[in-house]
Amino acid sequence: MAATQKVESLSSKFRELRGSEEEESKTVTMFEVLHGGTREKIVLQRLIVAAPLPKDLTDRTEIGAHYEKLNFQLSKQYMWDNMTGLLLIYPSCLLHVIESSREVLLSVLVDLKDMQQQPDRSSLEAPRVVYMAHNLQSRLFQQWSYKVLNADQGPGIAKDLLEEEESTEILVCTVLSALQKLGDQLETSKKALPGPVLDENPELIVPQKVVQKLLAQDDLNTPVQQLQMYTSPLNISMDFGQVIRSRVLTSV
Repeated sequence: MAATQKVESLSSKFRELRGSEEEESKTVTMFEVLHGGTREKIVLQRLIVAAPLPKDLTDRTEIGAHYEKLNFQLSKQYMWDNMTGLLLIYPSCLLHVIESSREVLLSVLVDLKDMQQQPDRSSLEAPRVVYMAHNLQSRLFQQWSYKVLNADQGPGIAKDLLEEEESTEILVCTVLSALQKLGDQLETSKKALPGPVLDENPELIVPQKVVQKLLAQDDLNTPVQQLQMYTSPLNISMDFGQVIRSRVLTSV
């Protein structure tokens, strides 16, 4: 009888201990409240921007340094929203891929707008939003980095692509296809940074001519236009019960 009581007493204490551990695991700390909660999953988005380089820019690493500084600032402001991506700086233009949360991507767009309003040597004069994807399943890049390319780096471009008037959709798909191949190669090679991979496989570099042809298109949004779409109200049709955005997001 005494042994039975002892077992029941130990069992009761075990249930109490287990209950307190479960309750503790559900407790949300003040740190999590202040910083948005670590348990919340970040919705991953991808932004691709292209821009011609300033004509008076003598040191292209200034562009890279600007975005390194911006990345550092955003990492302190959004502690859990890791910014990854790749900035390719060609002799005449750039292509920038950014992967992070909506808030970080909006901050990059605001920075582009501010650079146009307060120009300096590293300011981009006419950036355009090439592509924006929402709710991604995975990242192409594990870190953010930039690479300065020489004129002779990168693959050759087909003659028909040079001569024909390609649509924006085809040009964007060319960019996305090249980036996906680069991402696959990074995963296969187990390398964190794309720089060495691009040196070994220059055919994976998005051709500068494709970026230049994209910048010549007149149907790509400016950073200001893209920001306006985020802040514009929804137009609600009461007759049909439909919610229609005032503008459709540029997407392929």
